[in-house]
Amino acid sequence: MKKISILGSTGSIGKQTLEVIDNLTGQFEVLALTANQNVELLTTQVKKYKPQYAVLMNEEAATELKYNLKDLQTEVLVGKSGLIRAATLTEIDLVVNAVVGAIGVKPTLEAIKAGKDIGLANKETLVTAGEIVMREAAQHEVSILPIDSEHNAIFQALQGEEKEQVSRIILTASGGPFRQASAKDLTEVTVKQALDHPNWDMGGKITIDSATLMNKGLEVIEAKWLFDLDFEQIDVVVHPQSIVHSLVEYQDHSMLAELGLPDMKVPIQYVLTYPERKKNQLESLELAQVGKLTFEEPRRDLFPCLDFAYQAGKIGGTMPAVLNAANEVAVAQFLNNQLKFIQIPQIIEKVMEAHQAIITPTLDDILAADSWAREQARKEGGRN
Repeated sequence: MKKISILGSTGSIGKQTLEVIDNLTGQFEVLALTANQNVELLTTQVKKYKPQYAVLMNEEAATELKYNLKDLQTEVLVGKSGLIRAATLTEIDLVVNAVVGAIGVKPTLEAIKAGKDIGLANKETLVTAGEIVMREAAQHEVSILPIDSEHNAIFQALQGEEKEQVSRIILTASGGPFRQASAKDLTEVTVKQALDHPNWDMGGKITIDSATLMNKGLEVIEAKWLFDLDFEQIDVVVHPQSIVHSLVEYQDHSMLAELGLPDMKVPIQYVLTYPERKKNQLESLELAQVGKLTFEEPRRDLFPCLDFAYQAGKIGGTMPAVLNAANEVAVAQFLNNQLKFIQIPQIIEKVMEAHQAIITPTLDDILAADSWAREQARKEGGRN
């Protein structure tokens, strides 16, 4: 049995990972589960999967979890040190990193140093520290297996091909709930409207990022590091049906794409079972029922976050960490009704403009830039 640890098991990707494991009976053993603060769901998961370790991010929640699990042998750990412990257990074959935010960077790096393959759903790991992470992965001969549907599609389309033959990759974006909105419409967006994604069932932060196109911008930076490409080789196209999950164009102008229904369980299973493919009970894509696949250019004038991501990626160094941190704060403020939707990119732009990037940063430099950007973004948000 393949032994795995799931960081962020109570979030959208974490829960679906456990569903995939349930459907592949007897093929996986869960050794560690971690969550931010969802004691109730983590309790349920631990009682079902009986991992060696369970982790929560604060002491109070962990104390409650210990009480809930007093009849089990699962050891309860706390905070970042617990997260790292869960990511570096000797017996683990694969670490699924499904936490949200820059907190996912350090456990990924520690898992790599411990020689663990990574199933990566935490965008921030490569956005903020992509050069360091990929260098460590190469040094320790560790595989970084992308769970995001777009990167997973590209990963599949690259199998058996030479990287030198790649001309470009094309990331597809659904366009989010405001694909056809006017500038005036965006000034009145509510949290409820922004969370109403037309195709995908995702967590709150990622859903807002999809609505602003920042999600696609972060994926551009992530793709640069995952596939060792220049930014000029990474394009974005809006594909409202979310059936074509991304494409690779080769030098001979052949294009390979991965298609499927918008269901994250497919890329999750591919990562869990890689390099094998396993039969499952998921729904098949019937093209005749879909009927039509359409593509259009992103509306960069109304959704500038995509261009901010390209800018940050090309500047490099600490700038992507600043972009990411400012976005996290602005999105949280919007979700708490402290900001308008259209103010999210305004705050990001101001924080980026105020930052002097360190071009060859250490991890400490990156984490310091992350902290600085969060404080700047909070200040900017407080002025509104």
